[in-house]
Amino acid sequence: MHQEFSFLYHPVNKLLISLFGTPGQKYLDMMGAKPGQVFWLPDHVIMAAFVIVVIAAIVIPVKRRLSVESPSHLQQSLELVISGLKSLLDDVIGEGLGQTFMPFIGALAVFIFVCNIFDLFYFLQPPTDNTSTTFALSITAFIFYNVVGVRKKGLFHYLRHFAGPVVLLAPLMVPIEIISHLARILSLALRLFGNILGEHTATNIFIGFFPFVVPWPMMGLGIFGSLIQAFIFIMLTMAYIQGAVVVEE
Repeated sequence: MHQEFSFLYHPVNKLLISLFGTPGQKYLDMMGAKPGQVFWLPDHVIMAAFVIVVIAAIVIPVKRRLSVESPSHLQQSLELVISGLKSLLDDVIGEGLGQTFMPFIGALAVFIFVCNIFDLFYFLQPPTDNTSTTFALSITAFIFYNVVGVRKKGLFHYLRHFAGPVVLLAPLMVPIEIISHLARILSLALRLFGNILGEHTATNIFIGFFPFVVPWPMMGLGIFGSLIQAFIFIMLTMAYIQGAVVVEE
């Protein structure tokens, strides 16, 4: 069974309280603290920061060992994954654009996948089973593809596509397009949150009933589900980027 908090929650907050003192009630109310809870950082923020540390601890040593002459098996595997992701970006967004958006999409994919697989460890908590994390990711994707669209087409031409192809229908199309784009934030965030929370809850229930039978199959299913949820998120983000940068004929 998962703990209510990760193993880092209490030590980190004790350290912060010793350094900065007890947070005020107004701050705690803003952070959504329950009665009796005292903390500087909620668990999902600590876990999200821990994800970044874990990724850096893996990637930085690998980067230092990169070799053109004698690549390691890990390097070859990573190159295969990166090549496949780049091809997918070229197919979805447009030929030759994969390299441009590879850093952003790759970072999203890795961060979300690692967040998701934290669900497999009882002493950790997946940051993506909290809406604050998933909304932060969806808002980041929303801002990114809109900024890309403005840079690609210019502000006037980018905003013009909100009016639709027929000028007379602009008063109707503009509100619809704005609502449609804002709904993408909600869709991305709630889809990721709902699926990870569902897997988290289902795993805990099954492990409670069958503690010696379920864990290994559920771990395999959890890894697969984590990969699928990260893939869905980046696929939708790529589709939104494609819609922002495409040049109408």
